[in-house]
Amino acid sequence: PFERFIRGEGNMLDLLLNYPFIQNAFFSGLIIGCIAPLLGVFIVVRRLSLIADALSHVTLAGIAGSLYLSQSVAAFALLNPIYLGIFASVTGSIFIERLRSLYKHYEELAIPIIMSAGLGLSAILISLAKGFQTDLTSYLFGSVSAVSRQDLYVVITIALVAIVFLSLFFKELFVLSFDEEYAKASGLPAKWVHFLFMVVVALVIAASMRIVGILLVSSLITLPVAAAMRIAKGFKQVIIYAVIFGEIAVVVGLVSAYYLDLMPGGTIVVTSIIILLLVILAKKTQNNLSKVKEGNRA
Repeated sequence: PFERFIRGEGNMLDLLLNYPFIQNAFFSGLIIGCIAPLLGVFIVVRRLSLIADALSHVTLAGIAGSLYLSQSVAAFALLNPIYLGIFASVTGSIFIERLRSLYKHYEELAIPIIMSAGLGLSAILISLAKGFQTDLTSYLFGSVSAVSRQDLYVVITIALVAIVFLSLFFKELFVLSFDEEYAKASGLPAKWVHFLFMVVVALVIAASMRIVGILLVSSLITLPVAAAMRIAKGFKQVIIYAVIFGEIAVVVGLVSAYYLDLMPGGTIVVTSIIILLLVILAKKTQNNLSKVKEGNRA
């Protein structure tokens, strides 16, 4: 796995300028590294972190279904699996909202129900078809070489949708995140804003799977936010730090994945974990130094 690094095979900047598949992966990663933590801030503050896991498993069912249908239906052989994955993810978000309204006093039940459904359907579809294990692996854990120009365009389109949504409903999302009852009492269309937010989250999760992988996408949504919350002094700082940490994780992860010939999802997530541990250690060290200074003054 270290052959590329030992041989010094290709300067990363030269590769980025000359190879389209590197361009696709790098630019897609940069976009996802910004959008995923940006949405993740609102997800974490609202204590909905597991929703990302639930929707990623539903997306897996959509991908597995598309790969299975491509073997038996000619029309699906020409269809990019990401589209059925997006459809499954958005459908899953709609069902989560319906279940949350059905179980008003036990809203968290909606998440494991949808997650279980996604895993069950995925297992059935994977067992029904043979021969797409390699394709499925790239969707599960990400792949530098598997990101096509079409995938990049899909990521750009979804990123624009997410940015427009956040720009239009930032204040409403802020109020909903910290005081949902007040938001409802003040006349905000809380139900519709939350529904649209869930759809946008579903779109971003589906778009992220080529880079990070379906099974690891929730990590890119939550880990940079977890690190940011340790050092930020306000909500806006949490957003800024989360995006910065997300971008660092993606860039370091993609470069490491290429030179070490590893799956980018794993390297991106491990980089995010390292960032989180360094932030926790730095914050703890700062607190200890502050206590020592206060003790010396006393």
